[in-house]
Amino acid sequence: MQRDSATSHAMGIILMVVITLIVGAIFVAMILSMPLLQYSFTPTIFTITSIESADEITQQLNHDSRVIILHTGTAIYQNKNLKAQFYKNGVQVNANIGTMNGHDFISTSHTGVQWMGGMGCSGATWTPGEMTGIDFSDGTFHPGDSVRVDIIDKSTNQVISRHVYRME
Repeated sequence: MQRDSATSHAMGIILMVVITLIVGAIFVAMILSMPLLQYSFTPTIFTITSIESADEITQQLNHDSRVIILHTGTAIYQNKNLKAQFYKNGVQVNANIGTMNGHDFISTSHTGVQWMGGMGCSGATWTPGEMTGIDFSDGTFHPGDSVRVDIIDKSTNQVISRHVYRME
């Protein structure tokens, strides 16, 4: 007894070749488009460790918005070459921090920021392990806010560090 077959050996080979070519073309297209789709990873060198919400003297809740940043990296940075941009819930905060050098900061127009202090901004360099505190205008940050800091190298205008802190 002979069985009739509706399949063709030649048709199967042609179908396999076409599928292989399509998969190969998709793979090549993905490789060629990688630079366009590549995710840019920004390291966290400067980390927000806390955001204080109570008045320094009375300890009463006033949403004081003092942000403490710790240098957790390994390199030493000239803090006069750094600036900071802050974001609250994805929206840039109206604060101008054109330098991370505390002495230079005093003479700048620093809208939205009352003061900056700490070891990280007190000398010419910001070394690993040093902290800087930035006191924003009261009420800038509230519990539940997502606060992002971008530290930018002023010579290249590139973000060298990014950190997101969720207030509790």
